[in-house]
Amino acid sequence: MPATAAAPQIAAPPVFALTADPLPRKGTVAVSLVADGDAWALGPGSAALLEVLDGVDLLELLEQAGAGAGAGEVTRLPLAGLTVLTVGIGVGDSNGLRKAGAALARAVVGLDEVSSTVQDAADDDGLTAFVAGVVLASFRFSMRTDEAEPPPVRRIVLAGTIGDRSAVLARAEAIAHASAQARRLATTPSNIKSPAWLTQQVLALARPGKLKTRVWDEAELAEDGFGGILAVGRASATPPRFVQLDYVPAKARRAPHVVLVGKGITFDTGGLSIKPGEAMVNMKRDMTGAAVVAATLGALHEVGCPVRVTGLLPIAENAIGSDALRPGDVITHWGGRTTEVTNTDAEGRLVLADALQYAAAKLKPDLLVDIATLTGGVKVALGLNTGGYFTDDEAAAAHLVAASEASGERLWRMPLADEYEGFLASKVADADNAPGRAPAITAALFLQHFTGGLPWVHLDIASVGDAARDLDEWTAGPTGFGVRLLLHWLGSAAPLEGIG
Repeated sequence: MPATAAAPQIAAPPVFALTADPLPRKGTVAVSLVADGDAWALGPGSAALLEVLDGVDLLELLEQAGAGAGAGEVTRLPLAGLTVLTVGIGVGDSNGLRKAGAALARAVVGLDEVSSTVQDAADDDGLTAFVAGVVLASFRFSMRTDEAEPPPVRRIVLAGTIGDRSAVLARAEAIAHASAQARRLATTPSNIKSPAWLTQQVLALARPGKLKTRVWDEAELAEDGFGGILAVGRASATPPRFVQLDYVPAKARRAPHVVLVGKGITFDTGGLSIKPGEAMVNMKRDMTGAAVVAATLGALHEVGCPVRVTGLLPIAENAIGSDALRPGDVITHWGGRTTEVTNTDAEGRLVLADALQYAAAKLKPDLLVDIATLTGGVKVALGLNTGGYFTDDEAAAAHLVAASEASGERLWRMPLADEYEGFLASKVADADNAPGRAPAITAALFLQHFTGGLPWVHLDIASVGDAARDLDEWTAGPTGFGVRLLLHWLGSAAPLEGIG
């Protein structure tokens, strides 16, 4: 880290504790309100609270306060020695519980402890969603020198818990904390986040999971022919890197194999095809794909992933300088395919192409997945709350849909329209990197040429890479979208069933 850079401060997420004891008689407690047609009802665990209140007509007080059961709707009732929060969970599904967890976290900032029975309405999926809401809405990143905003609540006691749910809670926390790690990396400013710095952070995430690692520096990239990564990163004062992470499940070394490839552009100026100033402001997060892959790999052991997973992270800064990649240049990717660069701001596909071709030829997985904040086109198509995906495998699409619904990270399938293939034509190379038409689709078609005909999924998350404001579990800024999706998928019983 440069000597002139202040150290980022990341707020500690809330600690969860399980107890079979009922809600306490003092402090702050939270109970749920469940939608019941046009009315609402107190959720599970509230009966003990009514006993504690000893004659206080809680229902009447809530009616007077205009309480509601809409997911994430919070009502606060200060009583003698006790503050009661009611948190709406809607109909009590996972989405409602995720919103409720996020709303609770925002309602209790600065407190030392809150006891909650909001989660008592939840099955295992619901508890996982509730924890994600709490942890991610509590995310705080600051480099301020003055007094920061109040910290997240220190401890949340999950009261009245029946049965041993410690394993479910531990898994839920692992997924949520991994998503927060991706957010942390994406939020770190680029005067700190050089390719070398990001590489070291990735290796640190790999250690708890005992992942096997390999790093290519710029000399090794040149020796091995990674022309796309080198071309994009060559103008930067901080040279590119390529990182490989390998996870092997215990007692399953011959398990099916998936490769995840994450775009790692630590800052994107657009290169000589420079971006407008307003479009450059959030480009510190253009390495979100790499952050998502690294955070996912680091948590696979905690979710019991049953398949082998390799993460490939092409990391570079797309800078402007005397040695910058030029429009009209032709580059040779790993494996020999050539690309005419007509727009240096379409750089993400150039680094992904090297990694995908390497994976297809050298690693020969059962499934290839790439994830990237890749195109503005997907924002135009889907808005700012839904990620796009392309795939040539129907079983993979079904797995993605299930994981999207379970994780709350919403996706929409985009077409691999063959009739647009001609847009990629170049007179001097195998393809043009930026045809300028149907941008999200042609980017996917460009990448498909580097997959070796293997089953493949392309996740374009440019539409959900940033949140403009606090919204449910998102906090304003980089979202880390994709970690929960991938961990729900890869942590399932048979994540590659039917693929291929």
